Amino acid sequence: MTLSVPPARALRLGVNIDHVATVRNARGGSHPDPVAAAMLAVAAGADGITAHMREDRRHIRDADLVRLRAELAVPLNMEMAATDEMVAIALDLRPHACCIVPERRAEVTTEGGLDVAGLAATLAPPVRALREAGIRVSLFVDPEPAQIAASAAIGAAVVELHTGAYAEGRAGEYERLRRAAAQADAAGLEVHAGHGLTYDNVGPIAALPQVVELNIGHFLIGQAIFDGLAATIARMRQCMDAARNGIG
Repeated sequence: MTLSVPPARALRLGVNIDHVATVRNARGGSHPDPVAAAMLAVAAGADGITAHMREDRRHIRDADLVRLRAELAVPLNMEMAATDEMVAIALDLRPHACCIVPERRAEVTTEGGLDVAGLAATLAPPVRALREAGIRVSLFVDPEPAQIAASAAIGAAVVELHTGAYAEGRAGEYERLRRAAAQADAAGLEVHAGHGLTYDNVGPIAALPQVVELNIGHFLIGQAIFDGLAATIARMRQCMDAARNGIG
């Protein structure tokens, strides 16, 4: 008797376009256009577009999100802090998904995962409001058992595992991510991952069978300076698919 091997789950690539907006905002005006970059990313193989609108609007602006929502034919993932302002914007915009992240005005980029376990009472109402509006809610968390359990308990549909420490080469981080992905999947959460992923380190994360989506931004936009956005996204897609299928 020959046992069939179930096919690997499809692995999606979400492209974060924040830093196209960062370049635009450095001089004002409208160039380069992050919405045009999003369209190019989709044509090159992105399965979705991520855009983080911060309180200080340092990159993505309100008008960018409105255009993305109107013009994209793929899912829009709005990254946001769990503030009244951002929840109201999301409820009006109705993106496919909202990924709630921690946010401090002084930080250069998101520095760690949400403390869902410690802030469950604060996070539960916005999670519920977004979910009841038909928006898939993702929580950006460090690969810690308590954070994953709390994410499931307050009703999130998705956890996005913070891969920043792994990308920095911290010892033991891959094993933490591997265990966290298995725990989240067993809890009924969809598993995403992102932060600091590059051609060189994406393979092990892409190979985790529970992970169904990677969200990558800074590396892709930076590498596009040298190789062009379409070629950069196509190569990342190849790296992900090869790892997922056990090639190389």
